[in-house]
Amino acid sequence: MRTACFVDGYNLFYGLLAGTEYKWLDLPSLLAHILRVEHPENTLISVSFFTSGVKPSLASRGNLSKEAQDSYLRALIARGVSVTYGRHQLEPGKAPRFIDKKTPASRLDQVDIWKLEEKETDVHIAISMYRLAARQAGLKPQERIQQLVLVSADTDMTPALQALREDFPELQIGVILPHREGIKRAPPGSLKAHSHWMRHVVTVEELARHQFPTRVPTLKKPAIKPEYW
Repeated sequence: MRTACFVDGYNLFYGLLAGTEYKWLDLPSLLAHILRVEHPENTLISVSFFTSGVKPSLASRGNLSKEAQDSYLRALIARGVSVTYGRHQLEPGKAPRFIDKKTPASRLDQVDIWKLEEKETDVHIAISMYRLAARQAGLKPQERIQQLVLVSADTDMTPALQALREDFPELQIGVILPHREGIKRAPPGSLKAHSHWMRHVVTVEELARHQFPTRVPTLKKPAIKPEYW
């Protein structure tokens, strides 16, 4: 089954890779493996990756964090991955003061905060999935994508999956949750309700087996794995 994958980069990093030694992930290789495990006849045709650029002033390692992200994205592009950028928005806001876990949040006791939000990513993913589905009717049968797979646990994508299931019933819809084994998380029921299948965890052994080499050749200088990764 010819398959296109759509990856929420923020969800992937913080759900699966943060705090591990497996950040230099060969994403196309991992996804092709998971698809074959799901069904031996699945074939990975394309990977679309959606993210926002790191803000050095807010990153734990400053410019090193941005350089690491840039290197990784260059490695993905060299492997044929399409990268689409959203943006981060930082603005002042208010939030209920935290006292302790036993004290409920109150709108009457709020503090000033900086609010950082990733913008446009969900919309980019939803539009890209729907556009690809809509284009299939004009293609020859052997050229058509037969399956769309979302790599995200974000339930904001539920309306997009629902629309795809309703408008393109011939398409198979899958979801890969970027959840590492050993960490208990409730599966997002709304995503499951609008997909044909769902992979709940990615094993540590799978992450270890699907890593880029330290140096990934590109059309210019090679993308090199960050030292602290």
